[in-house]
Amino acid sequence: MSDLAQLGYLVSAVLFIFGLKALSRPRTAVRGNLMGSLGMLVAVIVTLTDRGIVDYGILAIGLLVGAGIGLTLAVRVQMTGMPQLVALFNGFGGAASVLVGAATFVTAIDADEFATDTSAATAAALSVGAVTFTGSLVAFAKLQELVPGGAMTESALRWFNIGISVVIVGLGVGLVLDPGNLWLWAIIAVALIAGITLVAPIGGADMPVVIALLNSFSGLAASTTGFILDNSLLIVAGSLVGASGLLLTRIMCRAMNRTLVNVLFGSIDAGGVTVGADEVYEGKITSSSAEEVAMILETAQRVAIIPGYGMAVAQAQHAVRDLSRSLEDRGAEVVFAIHPVAGRMPGHMNVLLAEAEIPYDQLLEMDTVNPTFDRTDVAIIIGANDVVNPDARENPDSPIAGMPILDADRAGTVVVIKRSLSPGFAGIPNPLFAADNTLMLFGDGRDAVEQITRALATV
Repeated sequence: MSDLAQLGYLVSAVLFIFGLKALSRPRTAVRGNLMGSLGMLVAVIVTLTDRGIVDYGILAIGLLVGAGIGLTLAVRVQMTGMPQLVALFNGFGGAASVLVGAATFVTAIDADEFATDTSAATAAALSVGAVTFTGSLVAFAKLQELVPGGAMTESALRWFNIGISVVIVGLGVGLVLDPGNLWLWAIIAVALIAGITLVAPIGGADMPVVIALLNSFSGLAASTTGFILDNSLLIVAGSLVGASGLLLTRIMCRAMNRTLVNVLFGSIDAGGVTVGADEVYEGKITSSSAEEVAMILETAQRVAIIPGYGMAVAQAQHAVRDLSRSLEDRGAEVVFAIHPVAGRMPGHMNVLLAEAEIPYDQLLEMDTVNPTFDRTDVAIIIGANDVVNPDARENPDSPIAGMPILDADRAGTVVVIKRSLSPGFAGIPNPLFAADNTLMLFGDGRDAVEQITRALATV
């Protein structure tokens, strides 16, 4: 590789690093995305000009097909479907690593030009990439509710997953010691099965963690593919994605008070005592109306809006924005309390609220907003459940005991907008719904918020 090409790759790597840094903050996220895109453009141009022979006809066909698929997805996929789309992106990244790694290895075997380090990199790329591919497809199916989203805790399945992981390592060692196509296809086949069996038992409550982990896997697969191709930029870019995905996974696990091992081989209800919904709710629920909620909001000085997955399903983000502006016009301070695992992927609520053009400085993270609930007049919960369940803080026997939550119950009045008293992903009742300071407004999230906004205009 020429010195000029190496310089181009260095520029791309720097753009990737600064782009990732900018993506960590909502205000600079757009600039970070542009920097990352520019870095990839530079990388592609450098790669094409540095290679001796490139079939630009086939390349053009690939670009047109890929651009067509990307444009279709960008236009048709709703913001509420972003978690599913991210899961597919992770899977396609893993599949690409498998295809490139397998093709390169088969070519090297046929030419009798393989080396031990190449075999080791190939084994890693194939196993991680294949697990990422099928695991991401299962995650997509769970998020899309094509398959049941509940968790399974059968010990036999956990032991099977541990065993199949050991088998993959053994096949990888075999590929290194005795390079051949048989080992290659065996690794791919077993790893594809492992991706399914590893993700299938994991419940919907843990999908934010799974998506972050699979994102890391796709980066690691790309990085090992860089070793196969002897491409320094692919190694750097894949390492950045892998490292950032692991950090995000750690943040998600901490936000749920879970360990990664427990997420992968356990379930959120593996330990703890579940109280029946009738015992928690019977005779204690206070239903309300949009008009009553509007009367309470009329005199509120500070309002905290807590979005959850129910807001995403109802596509209520724009209605929430309109309510927020109506309250601000009346002199109220409005903030949005964001839990790290609200929704079905990291940052899900931030993305939805940003789409509705809600100012970034109104989006407060859990650690920032929790100390302010004591002086908050009204907390409006839209479709959130487990992330506001006080049992996590007060009941040591609860399955979610110790999970950091938004302390919405400490607000003067709590308004919960939900279709019903159905539990969240954890599958347990929420005592907050039966609290003395809580009003339940049953109905579709968007319709309920719109009704409150109209009633507020007439108060």
